[in-house]
Amino acid sequence: MAVNLPCSFTALCCLALWSTHVTPPHSTIRPGFPVPVNTNNPEVRRAARFGVYRYNNSSNDLFLFKESQIKEAMVQIVRGLKYMLHVEIKRTVCEKRDHPSLDSCHFQREKNLQQMLRCYFEVWITPWTHKVHIPVAHCHQDLSP
Repeated sequence: MAVNLPCSFTALCCLALWSTHVTPPHSTIRPGFPVPVNTNNPEVRRAARFGVYRYNNSSNDLFLFKESQIKEAMVQIVRGLKYMLHVEIKRTVCEKRDHPSLDSCHFQREKNLQQMLRCYFEVWITPWTHKVHIPVAHCHQDLSP
């Protein structure tokens, strides 16, 4: 069996570098096992934003939504990093047609336009190819008072 050592080594180095942002040193995490990760981790927040982009692109809403809180996050090492995220997203004052940066969008202030959704996103990031894939993006309206 022929192995491309430079390519394999590069992939392992990239994965090791990315996993150090997600897991503490001397972790017992093994590839294939989902583990909880801090919801304030910058890479988790980035993955959540990708999920929100996916939701906004598939939604018929006039306004953009933005993540308001990441409730739970897990990561799994599988040909990159697979984030499994439970996220609350809220409608912003920014209209889709204007395409502003979500960072500059504030949450809706008008009571009758406010809306919050609970979402589950699966976001696969392969850092060495710079690819992001979101196979799962399920959102539903929060009906609790």
